[in-house]
Amino acid sequence: MLHQNPNPSLWSGRKSEEIEYWHQATISVKDLNQDDKQDTPKVGILGYAGEEGVKRNQGRLGTAEGPNAIRKNLGTLAFHLPEKSRIFDYGDIYTEDDDMESSHKLISETVFNLLETKHFPILLGGGHDLALAHGRGIYRHLASKIQKLGIINMDAHFDLRPTLDGKGHSGSPFFQLAEENPDSFQYLCLGVQRSVNPKSLFSTAESVGAKWMVMEDFRMNNWEVIQEKILWFLDSVDKIYLSVDMDGFSSAFAPGVSAPSPMGFRPEFAFKVFELLASSKKLISMDVAELNPAFDHDQATSRLAARCAEYVARKVLALKD
Repeated sequence: MLHQNPNPSLWSGRKSEEIEYWHQATISVKDLNQDDKQDTPKVGILGYAGEEGVKRNQGRLGTAEGPNAIRKNLGTLAFHLPEKSRIFDYGDIYTEDDDMESSHKLISETVFNLLETKHFPILLGGGHDLALAHGRGIYRHLASKIQKLGIINMDAHFDLRPTLDGKGHSGSPFFQLAEENPDSFQYLCLGVQRSVNPKSLFSTAESVGAKWMVMEDFRMNNWEVIQEKILWFLDSVDKIYLSVDMDGFSSAFAPGVSAPSPMGFRPEFAFKVFELLASSKKLISMDVAELNPAFDHDQATSRLAARCAEYVARKVLALKD
């Protein structure tokens, strides 16, 4: 089985008698199908310790170490989720040899199970090919409910590249989801940088009906326009899946990624978007992808990735309390 049990030692931090930090509130679960059956707000953390997709896309290797780096920094954060909230760590799904497709299948099944048992899934990457497996699990969950999924990707790249000899990679997840769901694919990419997306990818985005905002427009001084575009997108769907590629942030804040860029967005602006999405009450799942600890500086990127996960979880679960 392509599953590695959670490592409780990764969850450490300050000691206190009451639950004051994430490491104290997190429960390690060895069985991917286990559920506590309690009807309380709960987060399900699942790592993707895989980088085969990055390798296929000619990126810098090291993202397989991303999930544990994020966990270490999540554990030290103060716990501000609703009092009855529960956090479950379901460990990592990894890729054996180069069989990325098998790990994707297990991720999709696990995401489906987490959503069916009323978790808020937070997936930690790992390469951004994670989004294909993640999205498949969400589409399956919503199929019986006849609900329309909207995907919001905060990223420097469209990730709409074609597959290579029929095989997916870290640059193709949303292209593959569009192919698999031609009648229901709703996609908004925020922070697209023209310098790393050739004209052919803009044409692909148009052909699959994607919406986007280029980095030149995705700035705080343009907030009213951005807010209107996001709200319009939110109104057109029933549920939202948020994918955060760490290379969308400026490398001044996120140097530890496979494809760094100095021209990305700033953390405080991204968090403003997170808050808007959470307030819609439509956000049901998220992932943080492409953290590469091998190129990080003083854990700056893994700290930021952890803050992204904590902030979204806090905002989403507060509305369920």
